[in-house]
Amino acid sequence: MRPVAGYLVKTLPVLTEHPDLTEYLQDCLEIGSSDFEDVDEVYDTLGVILHQIVGRNSTEDEVRSICAELFEIIGGTADGLEPGSRSNGSHHIRKLESGPMRMNDQYYVNGTSGEDGGADNIWNKSQGDHTKIDSRRLDKANAKIKEKQDKRAVGSSKPAPQEPKASSDTPLASVSQAVNRREEKLDQSGTAKVYDIKINDFDMSYEDKRLLQNANLNLSFGRRYGLVGRNGLGKSTLLRLLGSRSLKIPSHLTILHVEQEAVGDETIALQSVLECDEKREGLLKAERELREKLKSTEGKSGPSGDDATNKKLTQVYTELEAIEADKAPARAAGILFGLGFTPSMQEQPTRIFSGGWRMRLALARALFAQPDLLLLDEPTNMLDMKAIMWLEDYLQTWASTLLFVSHDRSFLENVATDIIHLHSRHLEYYKGDYAIFLKTKDEKLKNQQKEYEAQKMFIDHAMEFVNKFRYNAKRASLVQSKLKMLEKLPKLQPVEMEGTVNLRFEEVEPLSGSGLRLDDMTFWYDTSNPTDAIFRNVDISANADSRVVIVGDNGAGKSTLLKILLGDLEPKKGFRTAHRHLKIGYFAQHHVDMLDLDMTAVQFMQKKYPGHTMEEYRRSLGRFEIGGDMAVLQPLQTFSGGQKCRVAFAAMAFSAPNFLVLDEPTNHLDIQTVEALAKALNEFAGGVILVSHDQHLIQATCREMWHVSNHTVRVLPNGFPEYKKIIQTELSQRTIS
Repeated sequence: MRPVAGYLVKTLPVLTEHPDLTEYLQDCLEIGSSDFEDVDEVYDTLGVILHQIVGRNSTEDEVRSICAELFEIIGGTADGLEPGSRSNGSHHIRKLESGPMRMNDQYYVNGTSGEDGGADNIWNKSQGDHTKIDSRRLDKANAKIKEKQDKRAVGSSKPAPQEPKASSDTPLASVSQAVNRREEKLDQSGTAKVYDIKINDFDMSYEDKRLLQNANLNLSFGRRYGLVGRNGLGKSTLLRLLGSRSLKIPSHLTILHVEQEAVGDETIALQSVLECDEKREGLLKAERELREKLKSTEGKSGPSGDDATNKKLTQVYTELEAIEADKAPARAAGILFGLGFTPSMQEQPTRIFSGGWRMRLALARALFAQPDLLLLDEPTNMLDMKAIMWLEDYLQTWASTLLFVSHDRSFLENVATDIIHLHSRHLEYYKGDYAIFLKTKDEKLKNQQKEYEAQKMFIDHAMEFVNKFRYNAKRASLVQSKLKMLEKLPKLQPVEMEGTVNLRFEEVEPLSGSGLRLDDMTFWYDTSNPTDAIFRNVDISANADSRVVIVGDNGAGKSTLLKILLGDLEPKKGFRTAHRHLKIGYFAQHHVDMLDLDMTAVQFMQKKYPGHTMEEYRRSLGRFEIGGDMAVLQPLQTFSGGQKCRVAFAAMAFSAPNFLVLDEPTNHLDIQTVEALAKALNEFAGGVILVSHDQHLIQATCREMWHVSNHTVRVLPNGFPEYKKIIQTELSQRTIS
């Protein structure tokens, strides 16, 4: 037995029943032995635990005496005494009698706790070689160690390393996980070369809401995982914690989380992508420095100096050739082009791009860097249909591990090799794409419900026998055997079915005839050059019961067309004609900017539509499943993206419009809500004009498709299949060129 463990077991006999706790105390002292400068630091680290072990009546002097002995054992000298002077100092320590461990109520007693598992515990439970660590106490301990390291670095020529700053969104999220000590030691030694990711028995919370409990995350290298689940359950939070390494992941694995847009500065877009390959950039820098050195020393230094520099330069060239550095610009340009950057855009500085294009640039950088684990959160939100189809093809050959969240059912079916379903604070795994997942999940739930009902029937029948003969002496042995059998049965729970989503727009009187028309419409922004028009001679119309979907590349003019249809822009030539009773409800792509996030949903409705009753506001919100305390008490800033969308839908529908114009309404909606939206739009009595890249929504609602391209709007008679063929032809031409 190791010295610290031997002393602890001898001094505190109760620890013989808790070897995992003994090992934890041992590791805390041995791993951080070089950081303990005095007894006070040992007491600060272990005092809380030792007080709980010694008992409620333990004094500080008693625990400090134990800490002094431990400090001496690990190589320190306590209170100025010579080492070994306390070897027989057991009279300073009150030993415990054998018996149960005495701890405060908030800690585990014999490995058990309250219903929530004791969120504030420093020692929650043990399972084999795993130890549950409280992240807040661990962060506090790490902060103390860092503070000591910073103090030691004062006056040194080498500054202390700076920790990366956490994202502003992460402080509200917390996580605790079980740590496998053998794997942790392998990782610290640098000998672990496993590329699979296994995070066992972890909890995840956001503020006071438990999102995951005793969950397991298993990612096999080379697989593509689609993370699905209802809005607000913690999918994006999980990606952020993985990206920030708040969940412990082997240090040799590289991780990229595409969450924030690329920095806007004078760096050329193509160069911004190339800079992601740090090894290539370092070799190119070394090449430049060596060439400059040769040039500056030409004719001055001896042959031996030139030979050494030439040898280093040759080695750099060999490494550049090994990583195919000469092909990197072409690969980076291909990724940018696939995401919509034209050759001229690739040569422009990143500062001129809008937020959406910088997000595309961030995605391009991640794809070029090829990390061991790539994390994507709703990657299709920033892309048009052409870029989405290109990204689907590109990710199908992705070599490392991919974990992504998406509401686009088609994207999930084309990219994912596995589905991870987040529900009921657990993660469940399914092989195959989203369609296979739906089928397998339904069968699994049906089987689970059948097993539960069969077990319940069996238990009821057995208990009927027990209750009937409980006091019959002749049947006592049978009653006892029945009870023992029931105790051994696994505790099955009824299946928790996810609630269905129901969205309903206000009932309206349908219009008769044409709702909106554009006749021979021409439009341009720059009055100095009317020949450079965005639209020329456009003739389109939408009836009172139309279901029109507008498609086209980003920058083709879809947003401008919507503004003309809404009446926000006037045609330069031609006419816009609207029905005299036309009442348009508009859902903006950036609807969150319209919300006052400090208000509740009801307060926002009152501000937007004053003078109505509370029942009217709540009824309108209830049509989009924003009800109860959520509508009245929760500020909008606490809502998930999908819940904010529903509030925006309710605000749009409150005035009972008879024509809806929706610009990218599926952003931030989960798949179930997208399907509910499609159903609600089909049941709506008025007309609908929709801009979307969600293939499932388009195919579920589209009756007519307008393709915006080449300064005009063309009606596609065959709808989405025809548009898909156009995109595939353009993508194939790109590949050939």
